[in-house]
Amino acid sequence: MTDHITIYGASSPDIDPRFIEAARRVGELIAGRGVTLVSGGGRTGLMAAAIEGASASSGATVGILPQFMIDRRWGHPDLGTTISTPDMHTRKRKMASLSGAVIALPGGVGTLEELLEIITWRQLGLYQGNIVILNTLGYYDPLLQMLERSIEMHFMNPDHRSLWQVAATPDEAVALALDREPEHRSFTQKIH
Repeated sequence: MTDHITIYGASSPDIDPRFIEAARRVGELIAGRGVTLVSGGGRTGLMAAAIEGASASSGATVGILPQFMIDRRWGHPDLGTTISTPDMHTRKRKMASLSGAVIALPGGVGTLEELLEIITWRQLGLYQGNIVILNTLGYYDPLLQMLERSIEMHFMNPDHRSLWQVAATPDEAVALALDREPEHRSFTQKIH
């Protein structure tokens, strides 16, 4: 079992409150399992809700932000630990290297980019942890259909379906992140 879970998620605050409630619940559940929540450390949106859920449940939180975001005061004030990076690429690498699992909450292009990159890293054996897509309100249905289309049209192998798991609820997402060994391992190299 992992002791750190990285979450990806929207920074937008202008979203359906049910997404925010689900993100907060993910943070509460991660803290309740004695696991540290690692995130991009943002002060708004789903990142903030997850941090606040973990903090309210006396959980440990780590936010990884490029220095320019820290300078703009985009970091959440309740973070237990803030780690500065020189750029976005280093930020993503650090978030992955600290975690034994990833949960992707709904989000925009930044979240989608992080999710697809970590799936690629897992496919290449650069990341060994579980990857869970929290499909709140069916948000990820179009992406999941696109991934399935990629398999059907032979752009991906059928066994690539094992690179990620899909959860309908926060409880299921955290359980999948923590309780199951990854099925797909192609190499043993890790991201540093």
